[in-house]
Amino acid sequence: MTAQQLWNEYTAVHKPLHQSYQAWAFGCDADLLANLVACGQKTATASLNLLYQLENEPIPQAGSYHIILDSQNQARCIIQTTKVYITPFDTVTEEHAWKEGEGDRTLQFWQEVHRNYFSKCLQEMGKTFAESMGVVCEEFRVVYQAKENSCDKT
Repeated sequence: MTAQQLWNEYTAVHKPLHQSYQAWAFGCDADLLANLVACGQKTATASLNLLYQLENEPIPQAGSYHIILDSQNQARCIIQTTKVYITPFDTVTEEHAWKEGEGDRTLQFWQEVHRNYFSKCLQEMGKTFAESMGVVCEEFRVVYQAKENSCDKT
């Protein structure tokens, strides 16, 4: 199902606060992370603030809608952002790491994975990662799922 088809299905039944949405897939493992969101284990994500600035992209806003895609650009679910804040990388909390729902859900795991990912992204742009860099922490909730969506909890 395409993002537009899922959005049409959702808006036929629900009256969203906004009529716009963004559709995207997670950068590292789109299928795994889309599944974690659809299953309710992943309720947060984080991006490097500098990457938003370098790509001239707006920071997500509470209340905005996003359609999560898998690696085949198939729509898995619609999320609504509930909270957005910016904090230095080295002050991201254990609670946020847990909400991201990945690996063993510890802060140590979160830091390792995100340090590597952010470093790689910045290196491609000729920049260097620093632990004091701002991280955009975003929390969300699933508001709708594709009818044929299966939740693989293995």
